Amino acid sequence: MLHKTRGIVFKTTDYSESSVVVQIFTEKFGLQAYLINGVKKPRAKISRNMLQPLHLLEMVVYHKPNGNIQRVAELRNVPVLTEIPYGVVKSSLIIFLNEVIYKAIRQQETDETLFNFIFHSVEWLDHQELGLANFHLLFMVQLSRYLGFHPEKNSGETASFFDLKDGLFVAKRPEHNLFLAPPYTQYFNLLIGRNFEDLPEIKIPNDIRKFILDRLLEYYALHIDGFGQIRSHEVLEEVLG
Repeated sequence: MLHKTRGIVFKTTDYSESSVVVQIFTEKFGLQAYLINGVKKPRAKISRNMLQPLHLLEMVVYHKPNGNIQRVAELRNVPVLTEIPYGVVKSSLIIFLNEVIYKAIRQQETDETLFNFIFHSVEWLDHQELGLANFHLLFMVQLSRYLGFHPEKNSGETASFFDLKDGLFVAKRPEHNLFLAPPYTQYFNLLIGRNFEDLPEIKIPNDIRKFILDRLLEYYALHIDGFGQIRSHEVLEEVLG
């Protein structure tokens, strides 16, 4: 049976000389693997370029509820990303965020709220020019809400520490070593409860931004089983300076 759904490309893997298997997070079916034939041929209806990380899709697919690999009847990029594929900063942000998302989201269940958050975040990034240096930090903070471990604001305005294990701002230093301390706590607190539209107003020095990113990755690893290490953040940090 054919179904229409939007999708977000996560990962493309070579399957044969001209075919690929693409991990796509779909609006209707959650994360699914799709076999797409002929993508490497010169006049392919669906080309490899259409399947870049976090590219946005409109699809018509065959869906078998218990199938490991699904098939695509039609696929097109909607909306077409006009800035992300060609800008060094935006493309580096996408490569990093794609790695984070791919390691964080493994469920096949439908999650339209999470889907819409990622879809609209990529759209926003494609059109935005200001405040990009902290986009990935705010994205990760916001994504954690959908994954179930969003930092609790509580006394964040005055608390001196952020407990990475419990996800709380606290007044006293935790007994373990998994926490943020001043001045990092105050800068991290700038990201809580903010929207992408606020990014031009959020000012975080480069060295502090790098430290907070490392701790955010540690925060994810603490709360997602098998999250592992992220490697693309080193390239991103070089690009952002």
